[in-house]
Amino acid sequence: MIGTGSGSSTGTVAKRREARVAGIVDCAWKLAREHGISGVSLHALARKVGIRQPSLYGYFDSKDALYDAMFADGNRQLIEHLDALKLSRDPRVALKQWLRTFAGFALEDPARYELLFQRHIPGFTPSAASYALAEEVLGRAYSVMRAAGVTQQGDIDCVVAVTAGIIDAQLSNDPGGTRWVRHLDRLVDLLVDDALTRSPQ
Repeated sequence: MIGTGSGSSTGTVAKRREARVAGIVDCAWKLAREHGISGVSLHALARKVGIRQPSLYGYFDSKDALYDAMFADGNRQLIEHLDALKLSRDPRVALKQWLRTFAGFALEDPARYELLFQRHIPGFTPSAASYALAEEVLGRAYSVMRAAGVTQQGDIDCVVAVTAGIIDAQLSNDPGGTRWVRHLDRLVDLLVDDALTRSPQ
């Protein structure tokens, strides 16, 4: 019974710490939306969370450690979005659905998109565990592309590049609008058609 109680207590402490870390990361996202991802400071974060900065180091020993937790959190949010997606049985329609969902996720939070996909933070490299989440997303993208007939690496690269370009153009030139992102389906058709005409039989 003593051993069971000790284990339960340890589990409770771990859950409390996990919840505390999640709360700190959530506050960090709020700061990022106000000041940009590079504008997040540990001093401002500690103040927003309501603790002294030295206490914050008990959760994150560096700013890069905080960014790594945010990177993992952002990718988990994206995976949840993708998990909720009901894909069509038509592979090309499914690819358009997938890319529209991805683009919508990117556009709803520019700070999160910046951290996950634009690499604007000098010297920051995600940990292997965090990057594995990003690789899961990329693997899913590859799967829906291949199902639609986009199988050659060069063609896959073109779909990725065009999608990123549409998102960047939308964020830069018409934030909150649809001027650029509304063309995504049409561009997907052009790229898939091109890939199919050149794919080896």
